[in-house]
Amino acid sequence: MISVTLIWLYMLVTTFMIGYGVLRVITRHIPSHTAGQLRLQQGLRGRVIGAADTVRYIDAYFMCGIVCVTVYAQVFSLFAGVGLFANVILCAACILIGVSDRRTLREVMRHFLVSPGRFRLFLSLFLFLMFAYGTSRGMIHYDTSLYHAQSIRWIEEYGVVKGLGNLHCRLAYNSSSFALSALYSMAFLGGRSYHCCAGFLALILAAVCLEIVDHMRAGSLHASDFARVMGLYYLVNIFDEMISPASDYFMVLLAFYIIIRWLDLLEQEEKEILPYALLCVLGVFLMTVKLSAALILLLTVWPAYLLIRDRKWRETGFYLLLGIVTALPYFIRNVVISGWLVYPFTQIDLFPVRWKIPYAIADYDAREIQVWGRGYTDVSRYDIAMQEWLPGWFRSLAGSDKVFVLLAGVSVCALFGYAAGMGFGWWRKRADMLVVQAAVTGSFIFWLSTSPLIRYGCVYVYLVPAVVLGGIYDAACCNDSPGRYAIRKGNRHVENMGAVTSKKRASLCVMAQKAVVVLSALFLLYKGIALGREIIRDFQNDYWMVQKDYDNFETYSYKINGISFYLPVEEDQVGYESFPSAPAVPQIGFLGEGIEDGFCYAR
Repeated sequence: MISVTLIWLYMLVTTFMIGYGVLRVITRHIPSHTAGQLRLQQGLRGRVIGAADTVRYIDAYFMCGIVCVTVYAQVFSLFAGVGLFANVILCAACILIGVSDRRTLREVMRHFLVSPGRFRLFLSLFLFLMFAYGTSRGMIHYDTSLYHAQSIRWIEEYGVVKGLGNLHCRLAYNSSSFALSALYSMAFLGGRSYHCCAGFLALILAAVCLEIVDHMRAGSLHASDFARVMGLYYLVNIFDEMISPASDYFMVLLAFYIIIRWLDLLEQEEKEILPYALLCVLGVFLMTVKLSAALILLLTVWPAYLLIRDRKWRETGFYLLLGIVTALPYFIRNVVISGWLVYPFTQIDLFPVRWKIPYAIADYDAREIQVWGRGYTDVSRYDIAMQEWLPGWFRSLAGSDKVFVLLAGVSVCALFGYAAGMGFGWWRKRADMLVVQAAVTGSFIFWLSTSPLIRYGCVYVYLVPAVVLGGIYDAACCNDSPGRYAIRKGNRHVENMGAVTSKKRASLCVMAQKAVVVLSALFLLYKGIALGREIIRDFQNDYWMVQKDYDNFETYSYKINGISFYLPVEEDQVGYESFPSAPAVPQIGFLGEGIEDGFCYAR
């Protein structure tokens, strides 16, 4: 646990400093239109300080920093292994930012440290220690022992290697999260490779979700709080699994964060385009973590519409450039590792390189992923109709997952009714909210119709009811309805039937809000008690100093061209230590003299 704490402190400092520096540059190029107003609200001694003019939450600095250091790690991996030298350059950049902008940085840190109050700081410390405890022990994901750990070790030692996917096709499942894990693994210290980054993201999401406590105390919940409840539910479910650097966890945690913060902006009636656009860039980053999350980019419709409507071509070009810079290293790594722009998506075939994974292998791999998600292991069942595999898939789900999938299906139907209601004027037209609802609904439908393995798409299963039903709840009970009841000062004409009806409706809405607050509080209390009981039940007096290591399995070695490789004695898991390895003897040739030169398929 102490090792996790120290690495997290290092991550807090480096991601905050990099995020702060990048946001300073961005907000200088895209100044806030309400800088003066925000300057007074934030009490920053009357000075405009750039990033703090538009950054309302401290977690935005950390998220921006995570994106930047991950892009940096991917770029660095194109030239060398991501280890000591990469961290030295990172620290030098942080020092440079701190020295060059120390006065403004001091003011920003003072604002975010003083404004929350003692209770919030105490809660943050409690969360830090609690999640550090959870990240120090737990269950290692099956796929981590299959290929995640090996992928991270390749990045640590060699960076990117041409044709690596020919050694084992799953090593071609490129995810930017592996580069982030390699940067902060501290393997260069000579001990072991730590895996703390998924837990770090879980900590940030937990802090964001617990803002619901303030909203409950105020007696008013909104759609964002429905998403927060689902986020906390997910965090409880993975508390004993977030030790594993699986890309699924990174993807779900980031998707929850994007949707919650987007809804926060809508509920605060944020008029600036910048925070929405930055969340869209985070959506691009999410796509590089796991390509199946690409439909989250439907959110870009809203800021793109606003930018084009207002003819802000300079800002439009700037945001496009940010998205390209975020995604480009990922696609370059794809081509180097597999020869495909997006492996195993064979519909885009642009690069006739020597190390390309053969089409037949890539196509088979893509089909295997889809049938596996549908509950089959036989790839020949790839073409069966949805109505044939869907009932069996649904029966195989756990009880709680069945409930959430059904609720998501009902929510999809409700969304069409809600959209029709806006068209007929039953609700206030909220195109901005409809874009969010369409994004999560589209992602859910795409996941369900392709490869609906629950751990791939649980975020959509949870978010569709939260966002759709939460949005309808907002429209009915949170002053989005045109028939809402309001008493204006000096207006005493409330005797007519319409006003009385509105008053009754307002009373019902107040009762509904109170009921939602109570039910949410009871649900969170129940999940909190369940998590506490689980921690007590599984408690062991171990891993207080050093985080639990990767699971490692028995292997034997064999040689190809005089170079030793490793094969598992049983099944297909290897772990981290036996390196390099594959679950079967590969058909490979060498592009050079050593493994760092890359591999090609030996026909």
